[in-house]
Amino acid sequence: MLVLAGAGLYFVWPKITGTKSGGVKGGAAGKAGSRGPQAVPVVAARARKGDVGVYFTGLGAVTPIYTVTVKSRVDGQLMSIHYGEGDLVHKDDVLAEIDPRPYQVQLEQAEGQLAKDQATLANARIDLARYQTLLTQNAIPEQQVATQKATVTQDEGTVKSDQGLIDSAKLNLDYCRITAPITGRVGLRLVDPGNIVHASDQTGLLVITQIEPISVIFTIAEDQLPPVFKRMRAGQRLGVDAFNRDLTARIGHGLLTTIDNQIDPSTATVKLRATFDNKDDALFPNQFVNARLLVEQKRNVTLVPTSVVQRNSQTTYVYLVKPDSTVTVRPVTIGTTEGDDSEVTTGLEPGDVVVMTGVDKLQEGSKVSVHFEGESPAAGGRSASGAKARPSAGPAGKSGHPPAR
Repeated sequence: MLVLAGAGLYFVWPKITGTKSGGVKGGAAGKAGSRGPQAVPVVAARARKGDVGVYFTGLGAVTPIYTVTVKSRVDGQLMSIHYGEGDLVHKDDVLAEIDPRPYQVQLEQAEGQLAKDQATLANARIDLARYQTLLTQNAIPEQQVATQKATVTQDEGTVKSDQGLIDSAKLNLDYCRITAPITGRVGLRLVDPGNIVHASDQTGLLVITQIEPISVIFTIAEDQLPPVFKRMRAGQRLGVDAFNRDLTARIGHGLLTTIDNQIDPSTATVKLRATFDNKDDALFPNQFVNARLLVEQKRNVTLVPTSVVQRNSQTTYVYLVKPDSTVTVRPVTIGTTEGDDSEVTTGLEPGDVVVMTGVDKLQEGSKVSVHFEGESPAAGGRSASGAKARPSAGPAGKSGHPPAR
């Protein structure tokens, strides 16, 4: 009897416990089903009308328009300098002086020789006039007159040569005063006063670099050249922004001035030069910059934040929030992307609400609780139309509204 009772209990007990657990699970499922699907909290943004620029970005370097190595044009001792390292000098400012005394002596010697040769020339002219008078009286042969004419011409050449020596000595005296050939900033001093300098020296006295204006030489791909070249030939002035290495701060704004005459076949790029006024000295020679060339300005296009755009292997899409606070997958076509904004050419209209963050929890038809970027979530969610979402009624509180969390 005990064995039969144990065997019966062994077969009946699992059915009893299964029925009880099934009833409990069924009740829990029923309660969960009565609450319905929970809304997914998301941050959304509205598509809007706006302007967006088409930019070509290239690596560049700040390059002075003029850089001059100032050298001495005469030999002599460097007596004094009239500039400081790093000073801004203007064209024709005196920078340094070389000992002028040797060239002053040469000038005096040339002036003395000129006076002597001028006296010889005057005497030869008097003799020529006398011989011409005697020739009319047949008192001297004609050959003597011709010889005197040649002597006068020779003396005239000597006087002219003496005048050239005087001009050369005066020019050397001017070269003893070294002046700035351009307006720019002086670099470090290369020669100290007291040294003997020569016109044949390979190293100069100083280097002057033009700072205002200054240029940036940068490169773009050869495929990007046709639209730029087309606008340049049409007479358009294209703007160029110079950014720092990280593209986080704009250093200056200039204009595109020229395009190189050939493409580099090793890199398939072409060089362009942009000129900046650089009044604030923000651009420094040989500084590395990122140049952004504005090729076209698109106006009144549909814009959305770039973060709302989703991509897979087949298409580009966004999650569009419908008026009933559900989402649907909307394929879109993206045009120009600039910074945090992207142009939508097809698929959206201004005012459409699209999901920006929280898309990893969404699928077609998901219920969402929307709030917009820049708004505090504590202020309450908003529907797709922009109105505040009404809280659902509940058992908490006499008014039927749940207490604020």
